[in-house]
Order: sequence, then C-alpha cells, then structure tokens
Amino acid sequence: MLCEFGYKAPENLLKDRIILVTGASDGIGRAAAKSYAAHGATVILVGRTIKKLEEVYDEIEEAGGAQPAIFPLNFETATYKDYGEMAELLQKEFGRIDGVLHNASILGSLTPVEAYNPQMWEQVMQVNFNSALLMTQSLLSLMYESEDASLIFTSSSVGRKGRAFWGAYGVSKFATEGLMETLADELENISGIRVNSLNPGATRTGMRQLAYPGENPATLRTPEEIMGTYLYLMGPDSKGVNGQKYDAQPPKVDAEA
Repeated sequence: MLCEFGYKAPENLLKDRIILVTGASDGIGRAAAKSYAAHGATVILVGRTIKKLEEVYDEIEEAGGAQPAIFPLNFETATYKDYGEMAELLQKEFGRIDGVLHNASILGSLTPVEAYNPQMWEQVMQVNFNSALLMTQSLLSLMYESEDASLIFTSSSVGRKGRAFWGAYGVSKFATEGLMETLADELENISGIRVNSLNPGATRTGMRQLAYPGENPATLRTPEEIMGTYLYLMGPDSKGVNGQKYDAQPPKVDAEA
C-alpha cells in the first residue's frame, strides 16, 4: 500500500478549492476539515449533529480560515432525493466541488456473521457504503466542473483483508474499495477527477476505543498527526494518482484496523 505520512504540505496547497467532508463533526473528519481549511480551502462540513458542526465552523473561522459551510445530513435515513437536493443547493452556492472526503462511518458490532443482527447490518451498510455511493452519484456533476478534483473514500485494513468478527464494518469497507476501483476506472481519461481510498490506521478516535476498549489511547497517533496523506491526496501534488489504495500511517508489524 502507498503512504504519504511525512508529506509536508505548503500553506496554500488548497487555496480557492471547495472541499466537502462527511463526518466532519468528530475525530478524523473534524481534523481533516480543519486541516483543509488551514491550507486554504473553503470546507463544506457534512454530518448529523449541528451543534458539533457549528463548533468546527467556529474553530475554522477563529483560526483565520475561509468561511466554511454547514450541511446537516443523517446518513442513516438520507435518500437519493436528499442527496439530489444537496447537489442543487451546492451548485447554486459554489458552482463546483474540487474535493470530497467520504469519512463518515459507524462500527456496528464485532460479532460472528452467523449471529449478526440484520437490522444493524443494514444500518452499517447504509452509513458506510450506500450514503457514499448516493452522494457521489449526486456530486459528480459538480466535480466535473473542477479542473483538478479529488474523491477520497475511507477504507480500513479489514476492508482489504477479511478478519473474523468485523462483520458489516469490514464488508462495507470491501464494498467501498470496489466502488473506488470501479469509479477510478470509469472516470480515468474522461474527467479531471481522481479517485483513491485511504486507510487511516490505528488512530485515537471514539470508534477505535469502541473497537478496542482495553487499548491505551495514548499509544496511538491523533487524527491531527496523520493528516499528511489526507492533504497529499486532496491537493494538486497527487494529480494523476488514480485507483490507488493508500495508508495514512507507515506499516507496522501487527495489522491495524
């Protein structure tokens, strides 16, 4: 897998770019939104909890970033119509989208497939995969308007090699990898859109704590410490990189989710 962990982004890397981040209220999504804004982007903050999105909005403005936008959306219940209306509003407001980071995900339960609750399975697939598919379908027309657009799907090590008990989460990430590869092949040579996947690795987030409750969070990198590859894939230095699977952290001896 490829990695740009040590990438040093120039301050104006994303100047004048319009970038949408899902799951922008917490963890990696929050760090990515703030990092993109710090490097010049106008960021569209997408997530379920308005109060948390407003906090990120305020933090970006207080840091001197361009005024962001907030788009509240519940990925568990959003329909294709909702995503279409979202695209219409963004078209009127911005006219184009230069980058999308699909970051929103839920863990579900760590359970054998045989015993997995079907309703939870549907919920995980809806949030982790279906929402990214439907949003991408709706936003591609806006990304076509960009001369250099980047579409990043969030993956996981359990979406690249199956692991027992990871159930719907792992399967949703396998599906995400398949969608990434399919889109990358379809869009290559017919648009300025590059499509890649990114595995954040073991990071100090709430989801990681749910998956590994006995782990010491202090042994993990923070979301802010893994932003190098996020910036690289979103900026012009990755132009021409398409259909690739990236890791946000250097490889370790033990596999990490």
